[in-house]
Amino acid sequence: MLGLNFESNCLGMCNSLVNKYNVAGPRYTSYPTVPYWDPNSFSLKQWKASLVTSFVESNEREGISLYIHLPFCESMCTFCGCNKRITKRHDVELPYIKAVLKEWSLYCDLLPSRPNIKELHLGGGTPTFFSPENLEFLIKGILRRANIDQQHEFSFEGHPNNTTREHLQTLYDLGFRRVSFGVQDYNETVQKAIHRIQPIAHVEEATHTARDIGYTSVGHDIIFGLPFQTEAHVAKTIEITKTMMPNRIAFYSYAHVPWLKGNGQRGYKDADLPSGEVKRAQYELGKSLLSKTGYHEIGMDHFALESDTLFKAMKDHTLHRNFMGYTASKTQAMIGLGVSSISDSWYGFSQNVKGIEAYYHMLDQNMIPVYRGHILNREDLVVRQHILNLMCHFETEWSTATLYIDELKDVVFKLQEMALDGLVEFKKHGLKVTAKGQPYVRNVCMAFDVLLQRKQPSTRLFSMTV
Repeated sequence: MLGLNFESNCLGMCNSLVNKYNVAGPRYTSYPTVPYWDPNSFSLKQWKASLVTSFVESNEREGISLYIHLPFCESMCTFCGCNKRITKRHDVELPYIKAVLKEWSLYCDLLPSRPNIKELHLGGGTPTFFSPENLEFLIKGILRRANIDQQHEFSFEGHPNNTTREHLQTLYDLGFRRVSFGVQDYNETVQKAIHRIQPIAHVEEATHTARDIGYTSVGHDIIFGLPFQTEAHVAKTIEITKTMMPNRIAFYSYAHVPWLKGNGQRGYKDADLPSGEVKRAQYELGKSLLSKTGYHEIGMDHFALESDTLFKAMKDHTLHRNFMGYTASKTQAMIGLGVSSISDSWYGFSQNVKGIEAYYHMLDQNMIPVYRGHILNREDLVVRQHILNLMCHFETEWSTATLYIDELKDVVFKLQEMALDGLVEFKKHGLKVTAKGQPYVRNVCMAFDVLLQRKQPSTRLFSMTV
C-alpha cells in the first residue's frame, strides 16, 4: 500500500491565499461533476438497473431520499442559479403536481418493493408558491405508495414573503419538522440589486410561526459576495439573524455564473461584485460572529447550533452530502422528481429534462423524463468517496485497496504546496484539511478530481472557489 511521507521545506513568502487559490472550481455536490458526465456510459436502461440494485441493497437498511423540484416563482431573484419558471398564474400548480405524481408512479412501478422514505425535501423555485391544499395533495400522493421511516426528516424551502401559517401547519401535519427561509441580506441596496426585497418582519413572522407550530429545526440562508455588499452589511444581517437564533444557517458564497444562467444573473455589473479578498473577509467576519453566538461550522458553508441534528451528525461522523446539500444521515439512493431534478443511485446519476413542456410530453409517453446521466466506474466510485469524506469530514484516508487509485501519487504531489501553506496535513495513509484550509476544501477536492486534471474545460464552467 502507498505510504505518503514527504518533507516540507519552507518556500518563503507567497501571495495571499485568496489570490493564490481563488480559481474556478466545482462545488462537488457530486462526483463526477455534471460537466464531466460521460454520455457514452449512460442509458436509461442502465440508470434504471443501477437504481434497482441500490434500492435492493439499501431500502430496508436505510431507506431512500426523495427530492421534489417545484420550479415556479412569481418574480426573478437575480442572484439565483436554480431552474425556475417565472409566472403569477397559479393554475399551473395542479397540472405540475399531477405530473410529478405520475413520475413517482413510474419509479414505484420499477422498484421491487415499497420504498421506505427516510428524507423528503421540497426545493425550488419557490415551494410556497403552491397553495397549502395543493402541497397536501402532492405529499399525500407521494406517501400513498411509500412507507415513512421512523427516523424520517421532511423539510422544505420557504419564501418568508409568502409562507403562511397554513403552509407551515399543513406540512407539519404531514410530518415536516424542518424548514429553511431564504434571507440573503437585509440591506436595502443589496436587496434591490438582487431583486429580492425581504422585510425583516416577514422573516420574523415566518420563523416564530414555525416554532410556535412545533418545527424542531428552522434555518436561514445568508449569502456573502453579493453586489454592493460590504462587511458592514454582513455584520448587520448576522446581528439581526441572532435575534431569531435559527437552528441552522447556510452562509455561502454567491456563485456568479451569468454565462451559464442567462439573463438571470445580469442585473448588475461584474464591477458591482466584491473582490475575492473582500468576499473572504466577509466570510471570516461572518464565521467569527456566528461562532461567538454558539454556531458550529458544519462542512462547507453551513453552521448549526449544538441542539441541531446537523451538528450531531458531524460529531457522530454520519454527516452526508448529496444534491440536496448536507444531510444528517446517509441514504444510498436518492430519487429526484420534477423538472431538472437529479437522482443518485450511488452507482449512477440521472437528470430530468429542464423544460416543463418536455417534462409533460415524456410523462405522457409513460417515460421517466431523464435526458442525461452518468454511470460510475470503479475509479469514479473511489474518487467520489474521497471527495465526500473531504466535504463532510475534512479528511480522508487510503489505507485499504478499495480506496486506492493509480493517480494517488499525482494527487499527493499536487497537494504538497497546500501542505506548505498549512492548508492540509498528511498522515501515513491519508490527509486532513486544517482549520486554516477548510475555506479552501473545494481546492483540495480539485486535486483528487482526476477527470478535471486530465481535461481542463475549454470554457469556464464553474464559479470561483472564494
